Amino acid sequence: MFKNRSLKFQGICCILMAAFFFCLMSLFVRLSGDLPVMEKAFFRNAIAALVALVMLLRTEEKFRMGKGNLPYLLLRSGFGTAGIVANFYAIDHMAISDANMLNKLSPFFAIIMSYFILKEKASKKEWLAVVVAFAGALLVIKPSFTAGAIPAFVGVFGGFAAGVAYTFVRKLGKRGERGPLIVFFFSTFSTLFVLPFVIADFQPMTGKQLMLLLAAGIAAAGGQLSITAAYSKAPAKEISVFDYSQILFAAILGFLFLGELPDIWSFLGYIVIIGAAVWRMQAMKEKC
Repeated sequence: MFKNRSLKFQGICCILMAAFFFCLMSLFVRLSGDLPVMEKAFFRNAIAALVALVMLLRTEEKFRMGKGNLPYLLLRSGFGTAGIVANFYAIDHMAISDANMLNKLSPFFAIIMSYFILKEKASKKEWLAVVVAFAGALLVIKPSFTAGAIPAFVGVFGGFAAGVAYTFVRKLGKRGERGPLIVFFFSTFSTLFVLPFVIADFQPMTGKQLMLLLAAGIAAAGGQLSITAAYSKAPAKEISVFDYSQILFAAILGFLFLGELPDIWSFLGYIVIIGAAVWRMQAMKEKC
C-alpha cells in the first residue's frame, strides 16, 4: 500500500515537472517566430533524441528493448509524432490560447483510451475531477471557434493523438520498458519522420531563432523524460488531471515574458483547476 502511494506521489511530481518543461517549450517555440512547423518539430525532437541517447549509452542495457515491446514503441511514436505536428500546426494557424486548450484535451483522451488499451477503469469521482478540471481549462482559454475550422479540428486530433501516445507510455511502463529508451525511440522516430519535410522546405533562421529552438528542444527533452516517468509510475486516471497545471505555468511565463495578464475568467479557471487537483489528491489519500 505504502509503495503504491509513493509511486502515485512520484507520478504526480513527474507530471508537474513535465507540465513546466512543456510550457517552457511552447514559450520558446512562440518566441522563435515564423518558421515552418516541421522545422520547429525537428529541433523539438532532435535535441530530445540526443539527450536520451547520452542517457542510454551510460547504461549497461544500451539499446536493448523488452521482448514484445516494439509494436507499442511504434504506436507510441506514431501517435506522439502526429500529436506534435498537429499541435504546432494549430499554434501557427489559430489563436495560441485556443491551440493550447485543444492540446490540454490529451489527459481526457488518455483516461478514455486507458479503459480500452489498459482496461483501467476510472471511478465516478475520478471522472468528475477530470471533467471539472477540463471545465476550468475552458474558463481560462475561452475558446472562440468562429473561424479556422480546419486548424481547430487538427488541434483536437493533436490532443487525441497525444492522449493515445501517453496511454502507450503507461503500457510500456507496465511492461518494464525503460524511460530513456521510450524517449529515444519516439524522438528518433519523429526526427526521421519530419526530416524530409525540413529538407524540402528549409527556411534559414537567425542566431536568436536557432538558440530559441535549441532551448525548446532541451525543454522538450526534460518534459518528455518527466512525462514518461510519470505515466510509468502511475495510471493515467490517477495523475492526468495534474497536467492541467501547465495552464498555470503558462499564465506565469506569459506575464513575465509576453506581458500577458489573465482576466477574471482566467483566475476563476485557475481556482477550479487547482480545486479539482486538490480534491483528486484527497480522494487518492482516502482510497489508499
